[in-house]
Amino acid sequence: MSLFGLKFGKKKLKEEERQLQANNRDFNLQFEYANNSIKTSKYNFFTFLPLNLFEQFQRIANAYFLFLLILQLIPQISSLAWFTTVVPLVLVLAVSGVKDAIDDFNRHKSDKHVNNRPVQVLINGMLKDEKWMNVQVGDIIKLENNNFVTADLLLLSSSEPHSLTYIETAELDGETNLKVKQALTVTAELGEDLQKLTEFNGAVKCEAPNNKLDKFTGTLTLQGEKYALDNEKMLLRGCTIRNTEWCFGLVIYAGPDTKLMQNSGKTTFKRTSIDRLMNVLVLVIFAFLALMCLILAIGNGIWEYDKGCYFQVYLPWAEGVNSASYSGFLMFWSYVIILNTVVPISLYVSVEIIRLGNSFYIDWDRKMYYPLNDTPAQARTTTLNEELGQIKYIFSDKTGTLTQNIMCFNKCSINGKSYGDVYDMSGQRIEINENTEKVDFSYNQLADPKFAFYDHSLVEAVKLSDVPTHRFFRLLSLCHTVMPEEKKEGNLVYQAQSPDEGALVTAARNFGFVFRARTPETITVVEMGETKIYKLLAILDFNNVRKRMSVIVRSPEGDLTLYCKGADTILYELLHSSCDSLKEETTEHLNEFAGEGLRTLVVAYKNLDEDYFQDWIRRHHEASTALEGREDKLSELYEEIEKDLMLLGATAIEDKLQDGVPQTIETLAKANIKIWVLTGDKQETAMNIGYSCNLLNDDMEDVFIIEGSTSDDVLNELRNARKKMKPDSFLDSDEINIQFQKSSKNPNVIPDEQANGVYGLVITGHSLAYALEGNLELELVRTACMCKVVICCRVTPLQKAQVVELVKKYKKAVTLAIGDGANDVSMIKTAHIGVGISGQEGMQAVLSSDFSFAQFRYLQRLLLVHGRWSYIRMCKFLKYFFYKNFAFTLVHFWYGFFSGFSAQTVYDEWFITLYNLVYTSLPVLGMSLFDQDVDDRWSMLFPQLYVPGQQNLYFNKMVFVKCMLQGIYSSLILFFIPYGAMYNTMRSDGKAIADYQSFALMAQTCLLIVVSVQIGLDTSYWTVVNQFFIWGSLSVYFAITFTMYSDGMYLIFTASFPFVGTARNTLSQPNVWLAIFLSITLCVLPVVGFRFLKAQLKPTPSDKVLLKIKEAKKRPPPPSPKRRLRRTSTRRSGYAFSHQHGFGALIMSGRNMRPKSPFATTGTFSPNSDKHKHKGL
Repeated sequence: MSLFGLKFGKKKLKEEERQLQANNRDFNLQFEYANNSIKTSKYNFFTFLPLNLFEQFQRIANAYFLFLLILQLIPQISSLAWFTTVVPLVLVLAVSGVKDAIDDFNRHKSDKHVNNRPVQVLINGMLKDEKWMNVQVGDIIKLENNNFVTADLLLLSSSEPHSLTYIETAELDGETNLKVKQALTVTAELGEDLQKLTEFNGAVKCEAPNNKLDKFTGTLTLQGEKYALDNEKMLLRGCTIRNTEWCFGLVIYAGPDTKLMQNSGKTTFKRTSIDRLMNVLVLVIFAFLALMCLILAIGNGIWEYDKGCYFQVYLPWAEGVNSASYSGFLMFWSYVIILNTVVPISLYVSVEIIRLGNSFYIDWDRKMYYPLNDTPAQARTTTLNEELGQIKYIFSDKTGTLTQNIMCFNKCSINGKSYGDVYDMSGQRIEINENTEKVDFSYNQLADPKFAFYDHSLVEAVKLSDVPTHRFFRLLSLCHTVMPEEKKEGNLVYQAQSPDEGALVTAARNFGFVFRARTPETITVVEMGETKIYKLLAILDFNNVRKRMSVIVRSPEGDLTLYCKGADTILYELLHSSCDSLKEETTEHLNEFAGEGLRTLVVAYKNLDEDYFQDWIRRHHEASTALEGREDKLSELYEEIEKDLMLLGATAIEDKLQDGVPQTIETLAKANIKIWVLTGDKQETAMNIGYSCNLLNDDMEDVFIIEGSTSDDVLNELRNARKKMKPDSFLDSDEINIQFQKSSKNPNVIPDEQANGVYGLVITGHSLAYALEGNLELELVRTACMCKVVICCRVTPLQKAQVVELVKKYKKAVTLAIGDGANDVSMIKTAHIGVGISGQEGMQAVLSSDFSFAQFRYLQRLLLVHGRWSYIRMCKFLKYFFYKNFAFTLVHFWYGFFSGFSAQTVYDEWFITLYNLVYTSLPVLGMSLFDQDVDDRWSMLFPQLYVPGQQNLYFNKMVFVKCMLQGIYSSLILFFIPYGAMYNTMRSDGKAIADYQSFALMAQTCLLIVVSVQIGLDTSYWTVVNQFFIWGSLSVYFAITFTMYSDGMYLIFTASFPFVGTARNTLSQPNVWLAIFLSITLCVLPVVGFRFLKAQLKPTPSDKVLLKIKEAKKRPPPPSPKRRLRRTSTRRSGYAFSHQHGFGALIMSGRNMRPKSPFATTGTFSPNSDKHKHKGL
């Protein structure tokens, strides 16, 4: 049963196989399948308080303060009032709780928005509007064009011929090219007939819910017949219906069982490495506190036994105390309360305030604001700021994160001439920017207004009817598998299987060769205003082995021509020998294009002999209908006809990177940050982007490609790569191998290993699945982490998270994941820091992230400026805070030896109350919110300054020990100098001032001035606020002291203010000020001396960079000329194809064809005819 959102009763058995029946809710309910409601929130109304408190009390200090509160409620040992602990504790818990509640409320809101989306469900023979969350397994639902897919569905029928349905899977795998799904013939007949759909009672048996996006097996039983089901018949949640008016689907998996949700990962409670370190340090401090209290308790027992009996007359033991040992036991707990200020609760209040303040800086940073879509940077969580200054590994998505996912026809080479560059009057090439004049395509009414090209000479060549140029663009308009849509006359929309193909066809369209319509037998092209219909005789389809595609067409004039496009390495082997000189010129252009990171293709043609073609097409028909060896026979025929081609030229497409991506990656690499790209894209595309954005380059020693299809193959490939990078890693003397030998189980942390050069690693999703298995994961981590760059391609969302988890598990490093789509959510949740880019793929990544912004380039500012500053500020804060509290608290310890171990406080109780709350809180907050060793410009110019954060140099256990020792040393000075100065001292008028109140005042004044001078030494960047806080705090101290120790306050509140007259009597004595000056000098001088000598004799790399910056500030360097990042590469690739086998067979069969467009039925349409001229006016 369910109570308050919690479920009791028998545990649900693990599902082995799913059974369901269409249109039979009663049958399906017996299996208790999940409904379509999703939940990404952590709490509900009833579980918030217990769960949130449980999380907060995992912070050891919170548990300690609760324990302290219980102690203060016991009168025999309480030396301070209970509310001094309960008020700050409740405040800290409340602030953190409210923040967590707001975060979870936003998650609830997001869930509610998704769960309440409307969908049409077939109920009792009628389509009814239902909310997504009410959809159940076995329901039949109707989806329309541009709808999100509600759940994981078996496609039953659609509006398209042969029940094809086009979908976009960007939120699942990041790919925006269309994919096609097809229903079974037996269900396609149902159409949109509601009566037939209602009577449909097919039973489905399939695999249990899992996270494999590319795999589905099951059977449909209908009227006694069994039909096989596979992934090609499934529409997955997260996809979007495109170019399909309507389709019907049967719900197989709903809500949390859908493959999208199975891949989404869990929402985890993230804590920074400093938080975890503080937990350890707090335990150390507790042990130190217990040791001090034990020493003082033993001292009390001995003193009471030896001397206490003499004081019984006027200092009797408390009620119930009847022995020296029991007195010592009570004193132990009294000292626990007095000395608890070594870990004051104000530490945690201050930490939250500092984090909140540094989060606001991110929100307010105008340099991370993207004006084009009005998107500011946003710190969606306020607890992880300083971790941004410690990132060692970045895991990035590709599509939409590094790239804009926009393909642009950038340059081309036609008949040995290169087009696309712009030259000035003197013949110098000029940089293309937003001010460069674009080519005017207004003469072409069917041109795409979004298309931009800058080289006017190409348009002139087209207008002058240059034969090779016309043939080039004719090829681009005919040789493809693009589907056109023309709902309004002249308004063409191309649906391409890959964005590359769309870019090439759009380029041909703008230069006057407009692909207008297609049927299974024809292609209609408007050539320079004249409509021509080509007969499509054959499509020689693309596959990963051929790396090319061809079409054979007959022109209206009757000419037979084969047009081919493909990778240069393949096509160059097929060219006629007469093309050799043109091939050399084109190769130069290809090298130049590839050097700029463009995606290249070579295009060629061949005029065919009629008799030969008739013989070839007969053999082609026989091969395509053969029952055995069909693929091989077709491949041989393709090879036969694609020979002696005539070279036309080459195309260069730019897969547009986001602005500043190469520069950002270069800067992050200098900061010793390793970047891994995890993408759903195919290997060639991912590698090409790797080269474009300077991740990979030809200067690397090697780029290893791991593509083994078995576990042993993958292991051998990884080992061979490691052997090349570091042969010594296979020796028994190797540090990690020694670790293996010592420990029977795998080591927890693998130290960093240095390769003998710069290497890259590319691994496919199939191989990665083997590499992530238990016995191979260590090999993967060792090999991959030696490489400068790792690219994982064709990976599922869950594999992305597993890779991040693997590095977290074996490397003592902070990880960051950045992405923009639903397929990145699990990775973003798994990494220490998750960054969402508010891009074109929806807001799922942003909603799951810790930080978000609009462009990848802002990542360098987030890390190198905000992250670094936050880390340095937090480290300085902690060092200073622990120091000042050790110095403050340990004076009580030394005083215990001079006060009979009686738990008497050194300072006035008001000073103890106000020390952390008023006197020292604002100066340290000022430093922690405003301090910066260098400004943002220098932080970006010298990324090496980021390295100490990765190595955790500014605050670690050793630094803490140094703070502790400095605090102990200062406490000795702060006790014994005032004690010696006061001992048997007389005022100038002969009166004694060696009383407890005068000593207390002198000790606390010394302490406050010393810690104020210390924070002055720690401050690197002085502002008006810092000055005001430090001088203001000292002024407030003296003002409060003179006020509280005045006669008036004593007369009004006699019991509360016993230090009457102490301030004016003590602070008027020159010897007191001399002693204060001596204390300050003795406390501060060693610190100044140590820092000076360390910087001179053993400077850190950071010190050296800071010295460079100091010198550069004196002589500002001339501004460096802006340079465009270029790479020289001989690597080229042909990518104007989709990731799957081509659509050629589908097009030729005509199964995907709609009725002809009304605007393409005639062969005489011309945009320049009188009939249509008014359209362009």
